[in-house]
Parts: sequence; structure tokens; C-alpha cells
Amino acid sequence: MVSGGCRPQAQDGGGGGGRPGEAARSDPSQFLHLQPQARAQRGREKKILFYHPNEVEKNEKIRNVGLCEAIVQFTRTFSPTKPAKSLHTQKNRQFFHEPEENFWMVMVVRNPIIEKHKDGKPVYEYQEEELLDKVYSSVLQQCYSMYKLFNGTFLRAMEDGGVKVLKERLEKFFHRYLQTLHLQSCDLLDVFCGISFFPLDKMTYLKIQSFINRMEESLNIVKYTAFLYNDQLIWSGLEQDDMRILYKYLTTSLFPRHMEPELAGRDSPIRAEMPGNLQHYGRFLTGPLNLNDPDTKCRFPKIFVNTDDTYEELHLIVYKAMSAAVCFMIDASIPPTLEFCRKLDSIVGPQLTVLASDICEQYNINKRISGAEKEPQFKFIYFNHMNLAEKSTIHMRKTPSVSLASVHPDLMKILGDINSDFSRVDEDEEIIVKAMSDYWVVGKKSDQRELYVILNQKNVNLIEVNEEVKKLCATQFNNIFFLD
Repeated sequence: MVSGGCRPQAQDGGGGGGRPGEAARSDPSQFLHLQPQARAQRGREKKILFYHPNEVEKNEKIRNVGLCEAIVQFTRTFSPTKPAKSLHTQKNRQFFHEPEENFWMVMVVRNPIIEKHKDGKPVYEYQEEELLDKVYSSVLQQCYSMYKLFNGTFLRAMEDGGVKVLKERLEKFFHRYLQTLHLQSCDLLDVFCGISFFPLDKMTYLKIQSFINRMEESLNIVKYTAFLYNDQLIWSGLEQDDMRILYKYLTTSLFPRHMEPELAGRDSPIRAEMPGNLQHYGRFLTGPLNLNDPDTKCRFPKIFVNTDDTYEELHLIVYKAMSAAVCFMIDASIPPTLEFCRKLDSIVGPQLTVLASDICEQYNINKRISGAEKEPQFKFIYFNHMNLAEKSTIHMRKTPSVSLASVHPDLMKILGDINSDFSRVDEDEEIIVKAMSDYWVVGKKSDQRELYVILNQKNVNLIEVNEEVKKLCATQFNNIFFLD
């Protein structure tokens, strides 16, 4: 990945992408560039704030920056208000994003290649139409959102210490973050970047609301709270866009890091040492490791929210008991002390343990009442633009941090193409596609909601497919309006 700085710049050009000498691969590999441009023309090298991979020779970096500038400036001739978003070359697909004025990020993704043999020799062909612009443009935008969550804006870094501070923050963040991107498995869910909500009955939801109110009153320095169960959101006091990226961090990074030891039984022991015999399973996922050690450090990660308005800097305290996790956010100007952490543990731990047990019990009761779910003949993805609610029966968790689609990549590409069609118009609409063999793909867009269904049924026609989708809407989304 590459980064640089201050003026419109675009990305790496067509030159360095897929080297056929590397093993033939169908998964895209990536660069990312962030490039700001210096005010005066003091050399393109000074415009580069971050470039990955860093081992690239200096002259090549400079050439790429020059090409980036040229692409953006040239496309502005035709569309002054909407500069280039992507560029297609034989070897690469290149993506541009201007998250802040005069700061540009660029990501280059290698096109998949397949190996064929001609006259006994291997020949490599680039699959130029396999990658979806909207998917990888969304990934690039999320790179910025994640950086901003933990570092604030580029402009604030420049104000804090100039280019030097900004470069240090970019290097520290992206050096680690880029290793977590799984570009080969990105799909429609990365476009939505939605939130999975945990289904609850009203009484249990009121218990959680009451718990949050009591905690915020007892721990009066808490500014915002979020509550999750089983990696699904139940309550949040943050603005939607801030919660969306925090949710992505929690579910793809923080929670998976603590999952393995928990499954092995090494964490979450009953806390018999608590005063008054209040045994509980609570523990900090961020912050102090041992509350009994007087020298333990109470360091919590800082996050930045409402950066377009009040620009708040907060400490992120994540506390978990069993499958329930609660995030407390306090003003960064108030350093959390060991005494505060002990107080939080003693108050939150026992109550959260009981609440987690209640949620689990109620969820199991509701599951028994609704009966065992049969494997449906169709899989679907649902997204609500109004509250960012997302649900997928297509994706299966491969590792704690990675979920993969359980259907053929060609079907996922059709879903992405339908989504691109939806984004071009404001009206509600429906698209039905007859795919390979016995597969049908249906997309519905209605009232800020989108539904994508994949059916596998033999010898059915368009009318029968439409009826099946109506049945799905009636059973899974009975209180949601979809255009017939």
C-alpha cells in the first residue's frame, strides 16, 4: 500500500502489478498508497507520507506518485467535482480515495491470474474483470475510517506535529493493519460494513437497558456505552458511523484475539477472590491484566469519535463476562486509575455475569419455542441502510477473524453486480438473474433496504422463483416491507 499527501493524487499506474514469475494465483494481492501533495513543487518524494511495500526502490515510488497525480488531474478535466475512483489496467485494479481535502489514499490490487500451457510452456492470463470496483473502494475507505478511529484525522496530526508526526502515525498503524486485510475474501459485506444485531425479547432488552443506566450512574465518568452479546450488537450510545467502524474492530480484531485462550479454558476463571464472595467471570479485554498487582498499568487504547463535529478523544474500556461484552468510553483527559478499574470490576463483573447468563437462557428458550431450523433451500444477505443492520446466511466463519462465503465466487460476483446496479438509481427495484446450472440470484431494493437471495432449485421458472422469495420475506422479514 502506498500513501502520500497533499493534493489530488491518484495511484500507482499499470506497471508493477502481477509478476508472472510468482506462482499463478487467483487471489488479489495488494498495495495501498496514501499520498498527500506538498504545496510547493519540492519533489514528489516529499509528497509520499506512507508507501507499502517500503522496499520499493525510491525512483519507482516517485514515478508512481507522478502517475497518480497525472491520472487524477487528467480525469478532473472531464469531471471537476468527481475525480477518479478507479483505474483498470491489464495487471492491476487501482483505487483512489480523497478522505480529507488534499490528502489521497491509493490502493493497487493485483488482478487474479490463471496459468495455462501453450507449446509445453506456462502462459499466464490476467483476469481483468474479476474484481469489483465497489468492493475494493469500500475496503480502501474502511482503511481510512479505521485509522481515524485510533489516530484522529490527518489534519489533526499535521496540527499536532507536522508531516513528521503524521508519517509516524501512518507507519505505526498501517504497518500492522495491512497485514490483517484479507483481500481475496472481500465481497458484498465489505460494501455494506454493517452491524449484526442480536435478537432479543423486550423484557431482556429492558434488563440490559437498566444495567447500562446503573453502570453509567455508578461510573459517572463514562461518556458512551456499547453492549454486545455473542459478537452481535444490542445497544450503543455512539453515532452510527463511529459504532460501525468500532464494531468492525471489535469483531474482527479484539474479540478474536481473546477467543482462543477462552475456548481452551485458560481465561475467565471464577473470581473467588472478590470481596463478599461475589464470584464472577468478568475480565478486562483492554486495560489492566492483573488487578491485584499494585504496579499494573491501566493503559487503554484511545479512540476518536465525532471527528466532523465535536472531535472527542476517548479511552476505550472493553470488559467481558462469558459471551457478553460491554464497552465503556471515557474522556481521554481523565486517566483511568487502578482504583477506578477495581471499582469497575467489582460493580460490573457480578452484574454482567448474571445478565449474560439470563440472555443465554432466554435465547435458548426462544430457540426451542421457534423450533429447530431446517436448512433452507436458499441463502440470503440482508442490509438496512437506516440502522446498518446486516444479516447473512451465506457467510461462514473460517477463523475467529475471517468469514468466508459458502457459495461459488461467480454467484458472489453476481451479487456485487446487482448491488452496483442498485447504487446507480434511487428508485426501488428488483433484479432476477438465472445463473449457472440450477442457481437463481434475486436482488430486491426497497425503502433503504436491500435483500439478495440465492436459490438452488431444479426445473423452476421465473414465477416460481418469485414465489419462493416472497415466502422467504414472509418468514424472515415479516415486519419489513418489500416491493412486490
